[in-house]
Amino acid sequence: MTALFDSALSHLDQAASLADIDQEAILRLKSPKSMLCVSVPLRRDDGSLSIYQGFRVQHDSTRGPTKGGIRFHPDVSLDEVKALAFWMTMKCAIMNIPYGGGKGGVSVDPKGLSNMEIERLSRSYIKQICDFIGPDRDIPAPDVYTNAKIMGWMMDEYSNIKRQYTPAVITGKPIPLGGSLGRNDATGRGGYYCIKELERMHQWDPKNITVAIQGFGNAGRHVAALLHQDGYKIVAISDSKGAVYRKEGLDIPSCIFHKTQSRKVEAVYCDDSVCTQVEADYMSNEALLELDVDILIPAALENVLTEKNADQVKAQYIVELANGPTTPEAGEILHKKGSLLVPDILANAGGVTVSYYEWLQNKSGLYWSEKEVHDRLQDKMAMEFNAVYQLMEQHQCTMRTAAYVHALNRLSEAVVAQGTQHYYEMA
Repeated sequence: MTALFDSALSHLDQAASLADIDQEAILRLKSPKSMLCVSVPLRRDDGSLSIYQGFRVQHDSTRGPTKGGIRFHPDVSLDEVKALAFWMTMKCAIMNIPYGGGKGGVSVDPKGLSNMEIERLSRSYIKQICDFIGPDRDIPAPDVYTNAKIMGWMMDEYSNIKRQYTPAVITGKPIPLGGSLGRNDATGRGGYYCIKELERMHQWDPKNITVAIQGFGNAGRHVAALLHQDGYKIVAISDSKGAVYRKEGLDIPSCIFHKTQSRKVEAVYCDDSVCTQVEADYMSNEALLELDVDILIPAALENVLTEKNADQVKAQYIVELANGPTTPEAGEILHKKGSLLVPDILANAGGVTVSYYEWLQNKSGLYWSEKEVHDRLQDKMAMEFNAVYQLMEQHQCTMRTAAYVHALNRLSEAVVAQGTQHYYEMA
């Protein structure tokens, strides 16, 4: 299988011919600025010591400090973190946020750790990377299997090391520790705003639109709740253990409540704390991807849509809330079939956008209402979605290629402003 970072760069090459970009910008983007590999020691509850591999990659800082999440997952690798940092550079450029891309992670299965062990692991990781990050250098955030509480521990550990309270070093924190209202659902909400733009363009009646969502973590459950509230029929959801399908549609608030209480995805109806299972079909995550629905939302992990199953995907619209859920080969197949794919670097950019808002609030000491955060995010997502959509129509290309063109145009401006070969030849 092609390495994830190489796969990510293939999109760069496709878009470069359509972008107004200096070749030096392409050269810079193909090599991450800095990469750090660390050993993360963890004293277990039974007194034993475990060592885990940790990573932090800063991909590009041409437009500002690097920004990106930290994930705890057994499959975390340097190649994956490099690709994720690259995608963050693209997202920040698409959204016109003054950041570059960064990413980090620890190769660990957090489900096998106690809460106290996760806290010790989080603090240990920050001890190893504290000289590599900072509020004006590299700002982490939550990602897969990390959350606001973990970000709070990490910010506290960094502040202890630096001997000063530094809320702007981490985003996605708990509200009492300097977090932003509206950050928790920002990734899912950004994807929701993309779907609302498609709804406006095509004059959909939400009640007639069916949706399947692979992944019911932070992003998946929030986009599900928002779409359900608007009348969309969510017929399938899944977690790592499998999927549940109900042709009549699922009661999403009940599913969220039951998932939170039991950690299981089931078709249920809940009245307060009492949940009754309703008739539904159970299937694999792979089968969910091939359901006959209008909108498919991959919101789990990368490389779930491949050349092996892309032909079986029936959805007219795919909205990528996960990072890298579609391989380049699968993207080509879906495009030839006539499906419109809203790429991850646009669809899930709500998270980094509201992280930027949180950073601004931490820097200024002035905090915004939830409505103000939502309104700013909606305006931003709509503006950049439509800019990418227009580029897609102009170049008759995929929406992913158009998104990269949009990002590369902005990145090239920043590189050229620093001076390139053309400038020095003229001097």
